[in-house]
Parts: sequence; structure tokens; C-alpha cells
Amino acid sequence: MNNARAQALKTDELVASPKAAVLPGRWRARLKGLAVPVAILLLLEFAVRVGWVQSYQMPAPSEIASTLSDLADGALWKHISASLLRVLSGFAIGASLALLFAAWVGLSREAEAYLEPTFAGLRSIPSLAWVPLLLLWLGIGETSKIVLIAIGAFFPVYLNGVAAIRGIDRKLVEVGQMYRFSQRQMIIHLFLPAALPGLFTGLRSGLSLAWMFLVAAELIAATKGLGYLLSDGRETSRPDIVLAAIIVLALLGKLSDGLLAMLEKRFLAWRDTFNGNN
Repeated sequence: MNNARAQALKTDELVASPKAAVLPGRWRARLKGLAVPVAILLLLEFAVRVGWVQSYQMPAPSEIASTLSDLADGALWKHISASLLRVLSGFAIGASLALLFAAWVGLSREAEAYLEPTFAGLRSIPSLAWVPLLLLWLGIGETSKIVLIAIGAFFPVYLNGVAAIRGIDRKLVEVGQMYRFSQRQMIIHLFLPAALPGLFTGLRSGLSLAWMFLVAAELIAATKGLGYLLSDGRETSRPDIVLAAIIVLALLGKLSDGLLAMLEKRFLAWRDTFNGNN
């Protein structure tokens, strides 16, 4: 009886030990990720304090932190909420359309023949080139800003979606045909699981571009938003405000990408992939 109990306890320890080791490993990875930003901040603080860098060009990190604190007590949250709403709206529209067109083009060579040349030309247009056209068509309201962000999010999702579908192993399709799967069954049970890694890559790329296009969008006569805050800091010769806005943009971009990464990890937990060497 005692031997059986000891063996059971030993088994429980073996099962629990990997789980217990996961959290310290995650915290170590996060601390390593903070090492470079902290080192840069300390170096900049030292360089400004000793006079190697002029403060009117590059404020000390402590000054930027003070500016962020002052903005947080004022209009910062208004700017963040306006930018978040624009990015999420534009990304939702652009990504949804991109997934539809990617599925159509990926599954149909005829659709590819009609649409791919047009999309190839449109995706080479720089973001700022759309601004005057959207101003003429849609005015200076919210619609033009959201449409510009949607354009930025569309093409990465579309390209990765088409590549993910076309990259599906032909043998999977042949197995589905052998079992006489319907078109709906093929999409749900074969195409979608096999294409999910590429689709998540496209979604994350599209979201990052949505944040980039946000700045261009908020230069279209915006009165609030982080892009407006950047412009205001430039016009008032306040590099601390400019850098504070850039830091907030970076943090929001990182948080939103982290949420998509969590969803990706959850939906693709079935994969047994190589995670890199230690």
C-alpha cells in the first residue's frame, strides 16, 4: 500500500513539474524582452544628462515619462480611444473583405485571373497617395480615415490568405475527394485547419499595418487621436510629446498583436512545431 502511494505521489510530481516550470520560463522570456528597451532608456538618460545629446532634440526618458503623466491627467485617453476605434473599425472591415477575396481567389483559378492583376497594382500604391483621393471622395470625416486604415489592413491579410490556401498539401485535397467530401466539408475540415497558420500571420501583419496607416489617416484634418498628437507636438516644437505619442502607439500595437498571438496559440494548440533552440 505504501509503495503504491509513493508511486502515485511520484507520478503526480512528474506530471506537475512541467506545468510548474512553464511560469518561470515565461517570466524569464519576458525579462529578456525588457532587457534591450531598458538598456536603451538608461543609455539615453545618461547621454542627455551628460550633454552628449541636446534635450531639445532628444528629451531624457524621465522627461518623456513626466509628459506622459501630464497627458494621462488630461486628453491622452481621448486620443487613445479615438485611435483605437478607428484602427479596430478599419481593421475589421479590411480584414473581413480580405478573407473573403482570399478564399475566392485561393479556391478559384478563374477568380485569380480576373482579380490578381488589379490587386497587384493597387497594393503597390503608397498609403499617402490615397489621402487626397479619399479627401475628394469622402471628405474629412471619420469615413475617410477608416477607409484608409481598411486599405492598409486589406493587402497583408489577402496575400497571406491566398498563399495559405495555395500552400495546402495536395494529398489532403485528394483524401477529401476520396472520402467524397462536399465543398463545405472540404473547407471546414481540410482547408480551414491547414490554412489557419498563414491566416493568423496575415491578420497580425494586417493589424500592424493598420496602426501604421492610422498616423496617415489622422493627418486628414483630425482633431483628436495619436496621429493628431504627433502633429501637434511637431507644430509646437515639443519632441517630448512626439516621443510620448510614439511610445503609446508602440504599446498599443504590442498589446493588440499580443492578443492576436494568444488567439493564434489557442486555435493552433494542436500543432507540434519547432520552437527554436535554447
